[in-house]
Amino acid sequence: MKCSLLALERVLIGSLEHILPIGIALCFGILFILVARYKMNSLQQKRALHIFGCLVSLTIIAYNLYIYSLGNYDISKDLPLFLCSFMALVVPFFTYSRNYLIYEILFFWVVAGTTQGIITPDIAEGFPVFDYFRYWVVHLGLLIIMFYATFVFRMRPTIKSVFRSIVALQIYTLVMYTINYFLGANYTYLNAKPEAASLLDYLGDWPYYIIVAQFIIIPYFLLIYLPFYITNKNGINEDLLGE
Repeated sequence: MKCSLLALERVLIGSLEHILPIGIALCFGILFILVARYKMNSLQQKRALHIFGCLVSLTIIAYNLYIYSLGNYDISKDLPLFLCSFMALVVPFFTYSRNYLIYEILFFWVVAGTTQGIITPDIAEGFPVFDYFRYWVVHLGLLIIMFYATFVFRMRPTIKSVFRSIVALQIYTLVMYTINYFLGANYTYLNAKPEAASLLDYLGDWPYYIIVAQFIIIPYFLLIYLPFYITNKNGINEDLLGE
């Protein structure tokens, strides 16, 4: 998708197009959580999260319909199967049910997956194309949803959640391998690294970066769990999570 009036370029790390949406989401996320926690009743809290989750999911649906309307939809790269897009598509099931199993799986997927996407964005064209907005709404929106569930609904992962999330991730990866094989695709970057600079660049060439990533997942997820372990051990959940 090229714009006839603007020479749009890939979003650069550290640029205004990179930093500004993060700042906006940070301010919005904090305000959203504080208002929900201290100004809303239980029903309003549930509705607010579900509406927000649906908006994130609708962004993915609208973007795919938009690409399809242009007549150049390519199922080998445009399906919402990359991890963050997939999570955005299914997140309304969590925001509606607030099912704990979904929470403990999504929590680690979202925090681990979106962190890389936020630090090293892979956006072919910057503001104001649709893909630019889709990217940030999905990555930052998912993060807000999981922190909302944690601080407003007081959900939190356990040590068992780490390993349940890892097992679920392996199942997802196997499914993506199969889809990539039949479509000649590269969903979840299982066949090649993203074009933009990413953390995968430090893990070696294909297929070594996939193997290394498998060994990194467990300590990475444990690191994400560490703040919850510390707060539980020191008995400060009341102050941190509002119990």
